[in-house]
Amino acid sequence: MQTGKRLAPVLWLVSVPLLAQNGQQQPLMQMGQPGMVMEKSPPMQLQEPKPELLPGIASRAPLKLEYFLDLADRNNPTLQQAAAMVRRSEALARQASLYPNPTAGYEGDQIRGGSYGGGEQGGFVAQTIVLGGKLGLRRNIYEQQKQSDTMAAEAQRLRVHNDVTQMFYNALSAQQTVLVRGRLLGLANDAAQTAHQLANVGQADAPDVLQAEVEAEQAGIDYTVAQRLFIQKFKSLATLAGSPSAEVAPLDAALDAPPEIDPSHAVENIAQQSPAVKQAQQQIAIAEAKLKDAKREVVPDLQLRAGEQANLEMLGSAPGKKTGAQSFASAGIELPLWNRNTGNVQAAEAELDQARQEVTRTQLSLRQQAEVLVQNYLSAKLEAERYRTALLPRARRAYELYLEKYQKMAQAYPQVIVSQRTLFELEVDYIDALDRIWQNAIALENFTLRGGLDGPVEAGRP
Repeated sequence: MQTGKRLAPVLWLVSVPLLAQNGQQQPLMQMGQPGMVMEKSPPMQLQEPKPELLPGIASRAPLKLEYFLDLADRNNPTLQQAAAMVRRSEALARQASLYPNPTAGYEGDQIRGGSYGGGEQGGFVAQTIVLGGKLGLRRNIYEQQKQSDTMAAEAQRLRVHNDVTQMFYNALSAQQTVLVRGRLLGLANDAAQTAHQLANVGQADAPDVLQAEVEAEQAGIDYTVAQRLFIQKFKSLATLAGSPSAEVAPLDAALDAPPEIDPSHAVENIAQQSPAVKQAQQQIAIAEAKLKDAKREVVPDLQLRAGEQANLEMLGSAPGKKTGAQSFASAGIELPLWNRNTGNVQAAEAELDQARQEVTRTQLSLRQQAEVLVQNYLSAKLEAERYRTALLPRARRAYELYLEKYQKMAQAYPQVIVSQRTLFELEVDYIDALDRIWQNAIALENFTLRGGLDGPVEAGRP
């Protein structure tokens, strides 16, 4: 008896779900329908896994991307740090515009005791009058810094949203891979079980049983690894959103509907409109405010001082009578002869030149990053399209033909196994290509900003 004839019942059990399709395309991730090309469709629910790594997940409500973004907006600590930066600059701006406090004190001169009892003593008040509008210029520096911190806060929000969105679709890809691996495991286990049954009645040889067992073991390993990866991705997603203890649940989104990106527009938009570029441009405004303040600092402040005191010296013209109360006042100004703040002015000019060059550097750096993302996006998009329209349909058809020939005893069993595994591996590769489309598209939409758990970027702080 030929091996192919003996194992016909094995492959028939494996092939029933596939042959029932009658060649019609169905969504890739349907349970019990191996080898279908993914089309736009609602996300599938995870079934209870055979290796018990995701107990009860099928009973939990699927979570959408908006849920994690909302969590991140409320819980991610870097967003709170960015908001605190804005408040700090606002407070420093108020502080910089406050007038100097007056000075009050006691003053005594030529004080003598004994029978003479002479001298002068009393109180005074001193006040510095800031001239040249320097208080307003100092305040303006911090107001410009506040604008920079506001831009930094927006950039940090984009970083958080970028990382959360990327990780969401990365976890969704892992979830879809679990489904594919689970289907393959189910088929492999059925084939191994049937091979044992046929061997018991003398209709299968030992090599056939061993081959089926190897396929089942390998499918089990792949399925377990896929579950572990999904758990890891989900936990990373929850941590980014600021809720690391969140229970693992299914994700609800369409992996096969990635956003469309215009490559040339994307690069130019990032180079011109990125919050990183706007923040670099704001550093020019800060540097200009510092330069204007440094030039005005040479204007001296007016020092005023006045007081009232009692003169206890005896009057020569009126024996026994003291001089009595008397007042005094003074006004002074610092002469800018030796120090005209030249060094600070030159330093501010250098800082302004540095800020202008930083804008150009930031734009070039962003263009460089964006070009890499664009090419990766286009490559992944082409790859996914070829999988969807060429590789997967052909692999599915090859599997069907090998299976049909085997049932007619015109094809060896191992070739059917190879074609089946090839089909499932192509499905996994297709999921990976879709994931790469999402990752690059999301990065381009968020101006290449990443680092959702890195502290907000502070620039130009006075």
